[in-house]
Amino acid sequence: MRILITGATGFLGGHLLKRLSAEDVTVAILIRPQSNRWRIEHLGMNFVKIIGDLRQPQGISDAIKDFAPDTVIHLAWSGVLNRYRNEQLQLDNLFGNLALLRIANEAGCRTWIGLGSQAEYGPLNIRINEDAPTRPSTLYGITKLCTCLLSQYLCAQLNMRFVWLRLFSAYGPADNPGWLIPYVILTLLRGERPALTTGEQRWDYLFVEDTAEVIYRVATRSDVQGIFNLGSGKAYTVRTIVERIRDLIDPSLPLGFGEVPYRADQIMHLQADISRLQQATGWSPRVSLDEGLRRTVEWSRENRRLYEK
Repeated sequence: MRILITGATGFLGGHLLKRLSAEDVTVAILIRPQSNRWRIEHLGMNFVKIIGDLRQPQGISDAIKDFAPDTVIHLAWSGVLNRYRNEQLQLDNLFGNLALLRIANEAGCRTWIGLGSQAEYGPLNIRINEDAPTRPSTLYGITKLCTCLLSQYLCAQLNMRFVWLRLFSAYGPADNPGWLIPYVILTLLRGERPALTTGEQRWDYLFVEDTAEVIYRVATRSDVQGIFNLGSGKAYTVRTIVERIRDLIDPSLPLGFGEVPYRADQIMHLQADISRLQQATGWSPRVSLDEGLRRTVEWSRENRRLYEK
């Protein structure tokens, strides 16, 4: 296989590269010149680096065609953090995705795998399957959904296999410190009290190695196509998750439950029905929440310096 990956220097991309390093595949990664590569610097994998930006597709077209991928795994997305969810930069992602899809098709690519989001559904507050209505409430969710639908349509026209994975929440080593789990871990490791809501939300978290594994399986299974939810299939309260993290670090440390008000659009129940994905791939999550949190805390304790640069 010849796989082109975007977003390879990100949290999920770094773990996917690590997973692929154990397989007989040829990998190229599309990275921007200014990207911080600390998540992949330790990998000994001999991958091809294509330096460029999806906002300037003419600068990367020749290199992608020279590499000639048979599969593209498109993970890159600008403006994922909550503070960017309604910024106009979201639209750049849509145009970049469509430009890359066109280039990939011209290069002979036959499989397109895109990373979607639970935000495409909007605040349903139920256990969500793929037949649920899509009513996104942010520009981020709207743009993800538009990208999904346009990519699906174009892949059908171009005779390309299309897979769209709507990720709920992934966590694990080397995560972005702005998300809940790494924020709580790093704050507690400093001996400080994390500021939190009351923690009644029930959220679905999937360990990042399980996430990378199912993406690899989808890439190698030519019979898998369509839209799938990607999560653990289980939901835990934020309070439970935070308390388990605290107990792994120091049970005596205080927690600031109730110090942060809920947002006006707060989702209280976010849980994926993953039965369609399990049936299509034979995959099921292997790492429990307790084990995943333990491994994430241990990694964070040993690598805090990486977040202090």
